[in-house]
Amino acid sequence: MTTSALAPESRPRRGADGDYARLLRRITEAGLMQRRPGYYAIRFGLVGIAFAGGWTAFVLVGDSWWTLLVAAFLAVTFAQIALVMHDVAHRQVFRLRRPTELAGRMVGNAGIGLGYGWWQDKHTRHHANPNHEDLDPDVAPDILVWSQRQARSSRGLPRLVGRAQAYLFFPLLLLEGLNLHVAGVRALKNRSMKHRGWEAALLFGHFAAYAVALFAVLPVDKALVFFAVHQGLFGLYMGCIFAPNHKGMPTLTGDDRPDYLRRQVLTSRNVRGGLCTDLALGGLNYQIEHHLFPSMPTPHLRRAQVIVRDYCAEIGVPYHETGLIRSYREALTHLHHVGVPLRTPDEAAKN
Repeated sequence: MTTSALAPESRPRRGADGDYARLLRRITEAGLMQRRPGYYAIRFGLVGIAFAGGWTAFVLVGDSWWTLLVAAFLAVTFAQIALVMHDVAHRQVFRLRRPTELAGRMVGNAGIGLGYGWWQDKHTRHHANPNHEDLDPDVAPDILVWSQRQARSSRGLPRLVGRAQAYLFFPLLLLEGLNLHVAGVRALKNRSMKHRGWEAALLFGHFAAYAVALFAVLPVDKALVFFAVHQGLFGLYMGCIFAPNHKGMPTLTGDDRPDYLRRQVLTSRNVRGGLCTDLALGGLNYQIEHHLFPSMPTPHLRRAQVIVRDYCAEIGVPYHETGLIRSYREALTHLHHVGVPLRTPDEAAKN
């Protein structure tokens, strides 16, 4: 597992396609690959203040149902910290591997209980082959299925859920926070993971501190409700951030491997919006630009979009951009279409 896969534009590209090389040259000449240490210092500071402020408010509010407002605030804060971890992993913050991995583990494992090593490996494979049914872990069939081929071969719970997965998608996201924690713990069994001891110590240290804080400040009933609200909204927010990026966009199978530029652009969706959208989605609303240039600092993505969109029009590559609500509609429409073989197996068999 290496971080280099997260930043293909920084590696020697032997035999790289000319289309991408020309685009990279334009982006580089515009200065959009340059570091932004000031931006990230401010961003780290703000999420750190929000994190400390949220837990301070939790203690001050104490044994009151008003604490559920604190749970909602911390859910948003945890997701924003996860977005910071995402940028760290892509080497947008630090150029060197050691500070990158140290910051990633402190922010992810210790800060919010999200296993950095597991997530980095998964996200690396996603970036290399987005929306490829055999190679992208984000579209591997689990509880949800992402293509009619997966639907036809599904068994058990995925087959049952798949029939109505478009309607169950957002409710299921309430469990995504727990799923992220569990996946990080399960990955510790993988002996190929680097620094498993540190990963485990920081991860279980977070869980222990979290549990002690909840049950030291709140009675059992309020502690359990706080946990449900906090983790549920954290998962929902995380899912709402990532769902518009690729869900409902073309999927690849088998030997379908277009060149790098088309592989990234054709499988990604941008979300239009202003500053609020940028903040809420952590810059991932510029998903096309992020996939083309993973190590590009987040504040440069908006400027890069103009260059990339015009370049795609110039070379005849479709560039998909839509509003936030429309992006969810497209994703849900796709999920509903995928479930056709499970709802009408006889009709699907004819196709």
